[in-house]
Amino acid sequence: MHLLCCLLAVAATGPEGTGNLPTPVEVPPSTIQTTTAPVPEEVLVEAPEPRYVAPNKRDRIGRVWAPVMINGQGPFRLVLDTGATSSAVIQSVATRLGAAASSPRMMRLHGVTGSALVPSIKVDTLEVGDLLLEGRQLPIVPDAFGGAEGVLGTEGLIDKRIVVDFRKDEISIRRSRQQRVEAGFTAVPLTLGAHRLPTFDVLIGTLRVKAILDTGAQATVGNNALRELLKRRPIEGGLTQDIIGVTLDVARGEVVPVPTMYIGGIQVRGLRLTFGDMFIFERWKMTREPVLLVGMDVIGSLEAFVIDYPKRQLQIRARTGF
Repeated sequence: MHLLCCLLAVAATGPEGTGNLPTPVEVPPSTIQTTTAPVPEEVLVEAPEPRYVAPNKRDRIGRVWAPVMINGQGPFRLVLDTGATSSAVIQSVATRLGAAASSPRMMRLHGVTGSALVPSIKVDTLEVGDLLLEGRQLPIVPDAFGGAEGVLGTEGLIDKRIVVDFRKDEISIRRSRQQRVEAGFTAVPLTLGAHRLPTFDVLIGTLRVKAILDTGAQATVGNNALRELLKRRPIEGGLTQDIIGVTLDVARGEVVPVPTMYIGGIQVRGLRLTFGDMFIFERWKMTREPVLLVGMDVIGSLEAFVIDYPKRQLQIRARTGF
């Protein structure tokens, strides 16, 4: 089985390889059931397929795309990646924007499974909702989750409120007014680290674990320190899974069932975690502490979620009947 993970940890170096870019409301417990990730394939958006926000189905992992204007062209469907510090586009978008075919500026790209030097394109503007970035150098990536046209990272989101509603096929990115939590949502406190990673606590069984919201990843992935904490050893003849990063490096993980996970008042049952010490855990110096990257196999099972960056809050609403 193969999974695509679009997280861009850092897009860093210039042409000489130097210089770095900067890098609860209580509700009755609800239950969601996760979806086993299929082999990824390009998504052709045709009615009645959702245009931007698709929930998990029995045979498909959900996705969150944002309609992004670049240099006044578009909108391009960029996958919202809360684990990425930089936005990026695929080659077809770069070509449409007029990227030079020769001597492009190269950038060092760090993904979940490895790093690579990739070409880049200078854009004047990148805009969606209330987000406006000007004068940015965007790496050109070979692929993006679910057939998207690129990746929308967290740069410029520090004062924003992102609302994703899977039922309505809606995504909005607006300046936060630190609104109250709406009825039916569970509020979970967030912290933001050095890489602007939205981090929160979850319970797996009775164990409290640090979790990072990663909307650019299909599967939820834990490091080997978490596997040790859970005492989940590799199963003889068990399922292994290839994780394909945005750099197209491949890492091998072991898929293991784990106890019920609790996010605020919501229970996540039937979760199978992919364990392994991926490149990004080492890059972030997260190999010793148990850490979980919460991917779309969990997030796409919700009905809606809100990330309020100034309020440092994740708000989630469970889906019924899944």
